[in-house]
Amino acid sequence: MATRTPKAKTKAKAPTQTAAEPAARPLAQPTDIVSSAADNTTALNPLLGIRREDLAQAAKTFWQITAASPQRAVASYAGYLQEWGRILQGKSELAPEPKDRRFADGAWKSNRLYKSLMQGHLAAVKQVDGFIEGAQATERQKGQAHFISSLVTDALAPSNWLLGNPTAVRKIIDTGGAHLIDGAKNLLHDLQHNRGLPSQVDTTPFKVGENMANTPGQVVLRHEMFELIQYTPTTPQVHTRPLIVSPPQVNKFYAMDLGEGKSFVKWMLDSGLQLFVISWRNPTAEHRDWGLEQYVKAIDTAIDAACAITSSPDASLYGSCSGGMSAAAYLGWAVGKGRQKIVNATWSVCILDSEAAMGDSTLGLFNSPSTIEAARAHSRKKGVIEGDEMAAMFAWLRPNDLIWNYWVNNYLLGNKPPAYDVLAWNADTTRLSAQYHSDLLDMCAKNPYMNPGSLVIDGVPIDLSRVEIDAFVTAGITDHITPWRGCYGTARMFGPGSTFVLANAGHLQSLINPPGGSKSFYFTGPASEADPLAWAKKMEGDRREGSWWPLWREWMQARSGELVPAPEKLGSAKYKPVCAAPGQYVLD
Repeated sequence: MATRTPKAKTKAKAPTQTAAEPAARPLAQPTDIVSSAADNTTALNPLLGIRREDLAQAAKTFWQITAASPQRAVASYAGYLQEWGRILQGKSELAPEPKDRRFADGAWKSNRLYKSLMQGHLAAVKQVDGFIEGAQATERQKGQAHFISSLVTDALAPSNWLLGNPTAVRKIIDTGGAHLIDGAKNLLHDLQHNRGLPSQVDTTPFKVGENMANTPGQVVLRHEMFELIQYTPTTPQVHTRPLIVSPPQVNKFYAMDLGEGKSFVKWMLDSGLQLFVISWRNPTAEHRDWGLEQYVKAIDTAIDAACAITSSPDASLYGSCSGGMSAAAYLGWAVGKGRQKIVNATWSVCILDSEAAMGDSTLGLFNSPSTIEAARAHSRKKGVIEGDEMAAMFAWLRPNDLIWNYWVNNYLLGNKPPAYDVLAWNADTTRLSAQYHSDLLDMCAKNPYMNPGSLVIDGVPIDLSRVEIDAFVTAGITDHITPWRGCYGTARMFGPGSTFVLANAGHLQSLINPPGGSKSFYFTGPASEADPLAWAKKMEGDRREGSWWPLWREWMQARSGELVPAPEKLGSAKYKPVCAAPGQYVLD
């Protein structure tokens, strides 16, 4: 489902068009919901939150733009009425974008009434957007006005009305309205258990440790902040250098181990790697003082354990999203302490330049000292930020994808939300400790990885220019959570020889990219261009079909040491197995 984004900055085009969209189907189909929601997973975007004051400011900005140009406002309204005249005469050429699944039902084209409703909605959106774009205002003001106007116009779309949605009307006829009882039950459940938002997934078919996060292994270290999982090798020989994965603190680690056919963990093992994954503990209010410094030292403890178990003097590191931000802080800290044990590192969907991240996000429109301090005070008071609170905030940043399509599916059509593993994982939310949240807010404000010395951990000023490692960085063409241009900047941070991969997918799907997907392709090359768009133009004719996983396998194997017989047992005399993977912390 298409979502209009604020136009504060012009978005980059991919080196080539993305994979073909599936054929249009009625909105009721679960596959539509899955395809539109799978890449809208919670990440760091809701760190600041959007307060009532921010919404009020956005509304105020819209009315100020209107008041400053009353003649343009009248002209815009006149244009809207003229378009309605063409609509009523059947002469309007307005049509939804091909990706906008709200209007996929054939009745939106064939039925005069529904076509008029749809075109009237599109006319309103067109006039409002055009009016804002033509205003004498800053890009930030325009972005705020776009944001508040899109919330209103998207909510009022006829596809969200019971009698305005042809699929819903058809189901009333088919069931005699009986399905509306199921819709009412779904609504009541969500009012009681889901902060009043439509549920996005039926989680009942999925169970962690059984059909998700079920790759064999053992917890070989239980720390106050994490469990370290060593996975059972699947090859007769393994490389000597271990790989330690630092997953995001804002999600549970098993996105990398979703199950049969999607497990990156299994792919790593089949590559002959000795794999260790950190499973972060879900903090409570009593852990309010866990901050970036504590997470950095926890990563160091995990690396020490993995090196001791494998008898290796050094290791490889893999960080994704916020886990990659922590991994970068660890590398800067380790260099400053003279403890550098990492030879190479991989980053997936991770932006270290927070200014670039905020500039390409909706929340960048509301980023200010007052919003940062308000967000800090909120988490400090509670001790944590609840995961469902972050998920709710994120949903309102992507309302068409994460609210209104479920509104139609769950309530107007009386269907259950889809049972989908990616969404089930995303619904298994985690909390953020108050101190770590505060530290992340400081990153938004100070951009420390781009400003050496502005971040100090355990007395060590962090300067990533001192970190000399081989780097492999991946990103997704359609990722709006960590936009690819920002991820390219992460690769540049570790030198122009860093390998950059741009996959034709969004945030999570660019990571969970197993071979065999008929629509998968990617671009890759050294991060040799200072400008990401120049890199994209250079790569335009070098599209590679399939998954980037085999490329990463070759890259890692060349940097993981010699092959030795796989260990017969996991752990060691010092690090004895505690329990089977996926451990206990992931269940909290």
